[in-house]
Amino acid sequence: MITELSAGFLPLTDSAILIAAKERGFAEAEGIALNLVRETSWANIRDKLAVGQFEISHALAPMPIAANLGLTPFDTRLIAPMALGLGGNAITVSNALLARMQEGSGFSGLDAAVAGRALADVVAEGRSSGEKPLQFGVVHPFSGHNFELRYWLSASGINPDRDIEIVILPPSLMADALASGQIDGYCVGEPWNSVGVARGAGQIITTKSSIWASSPEKVLAVREDWAGENTETLHALLRALYRAAEWCGQSANHFELASLLGSSSYLDQPVEFILPALDGSILGMSAPNEGRDFFQPHARAATFPWQSHALWFYSQMVRCGYVGHSAEHAEMVRKSYRPDIYRAALTGIDVPVPSANSKVEGALRETTAVGASSQFLYLGPDGFFDGTIFDPDGLDAYIARQAD
Repeated sequence: MITELSAGFLPLTDSAILIAAKERGFAEAEGIALNLVRETSWANIRDKLAVGQFEISHALAPMPIAANLGLTPFDTRLIAPMALGLGGNAITVSNALLARMQEGSGFSGLDAAVAGRALADVVAEGRSSGEKPLQFGVVHPFSGHNFELRYWLSASGINPDRDIEIVILPPSLMADALASGQIDGYCVGEPWNSVGVARGAGQIITTKSSIWASSPEKVLAVREDWAGENTETLHALLRALYRAAEWCGQSANHFELASLLGSSSYLDQPVEFILPALDGSILGMSAPNEGRDFFQPHARAATFPWQSHALWFYSQMVRCGYVGHSAEHAEMVRKSYRPDIYRAALTGIDVPVPSANSKVEGALRETTAVGASSQFLYLGPDGFFDGTIFDPDGLDAYIARQAD
């Protein structure tokens, strides 16, 4: 018996696991026919999932959290029983802004701290001369892009609400907006940074993996009520997606994966724009070690829905003033990510699953073996570029420090 599932996705490289599950037969092997529907915006994804047009979706990692905190139009509880990889975003600026960053500091390379200092110098100069604030694009208010951009700016001495204007654009419009001079930079997932560079509109100055190594980006989102009513189907889907993630993570498959993603049904972009994010060459020869960790679809428990990831996003929502902090809100956020469902789904197929639901974020400076259900599991490095640590058990104190 085949179960049909409709899944929304945006044309991004980090939709790879869903696409591979369909195209490489992993979903079919679990009795699932995946109908992948390409959408143009995250608002469409959110709304169609909420009203039942999609059973599942490729989703921004903070999206289920925002829904459950009442920050979205529909009163629908969403959960994330699986992550869809680590990393995959970059920050690209116009050639004109890059030239200004290089003038003052000789900035080069892609280190987040160095890039942040160079941008801070430009912002300070512009503020003193009365210039209009720089404009940066992100894809949605409740996105990893928005929160990592704001975190990077703040830690670099730039006030993201006063010194920079942050605007919302769909991923596919970022390169055009940069080329036309409507924005000065953007934070977006691949391949849209590579597209901007290929069009000559700008250059990548840093990456998500440099701001926060091994950091979360997209999740599989489902309605909580649907998950409860379709347990066996959901478990079968998670097994298929896990096998797809394993396949996506093997370097021997990267060219085939890039070809699948590049087809007109999915990203509709040349293979040469997609492959760099998969094989780690996106950053060029100047920073080969950083590029290696740009996007991880499987390694480092990349598909595990860590509740500490959810709580970090929540801390940034509080910091930005989207929601007030309370114990009730924190518990609601914790329950938005469901490692219990992930474990139950993968029991019996002999794959390593973390034994903990949360971890201290930013504590691992090198690859480290951790407790798992079977075999060996390696995590990290997972450091923040400014050296801070996020301990989910110290959530109150972390939020209080950010308000200072």
